[in-house]
Amino acid sequence: MAYQPRAPDQSSTPDENTSTRRLYNPYQDLRLPTQTVYNLPTSPEFLFQEESVAQRRSWGENLTYYTGIGYLAGATAGAAKGFATGVKSIESTDTLKLRINRILNGSGHTGRQIGNRCGVIGLMYAGLESGMVAVRDTDDVMNSVVAGLGTGALYKAASGPRSAAVAGAIGGVVVGLAVTGKQVMKRYVPI
Repeated sequence: MAYQPRAPDQSSTPDENTSTRRLYNPYQDLRLPTQTVYNLPTSPEFLFQEESVAQRRSWGENLTYYTGIGYLAGATAGAAKGFATGVKSIESTDTLKLRINRILNGSGHTGRQIGNRCGVIGLMYAGLESGMVAVRDTDDVMNSVVAGLGTGALYKAASGPRSAAVAGAIGGVVVGLAVTGKQVMKRYVPI
């Protein structure tokens, strides 16, 4: 409730006289212009000048980003697949604890497996893409597509040359579509 002062001519009891005193406001002398407080910069701030010149993540940041995104996406998809498998494997004679246990075991096991696979794919892709940028000394779509091609081929290399070639082609196409989709989003979607 806001403070409302009383007129001095009103008679009141001693308890009411104390309520007519002015309350202390610790911020009364603090005059900050709201423009400087709430007008924050929209451009990124850098600690060192050479960081502002770079237009992309470093190889270490790339490695961490792609590996983490790959593991997180794979673990989420694997947990969903494991959940469905766990629900299908429930028998009519199972108790509630056994049903929950089947679902949790299925989600955890499949989530870990697929998460680890996708994390390794992200790790290989980040390494190949950073290597391509270092070798070609340019950052363009070709680096990403070749890195996707190489990642697919390396991931399936143990299965034979035909499997490696098919996986490489799939990797190159998927990365090409992803990069093209990203450029289309940047161009047509105002963010």
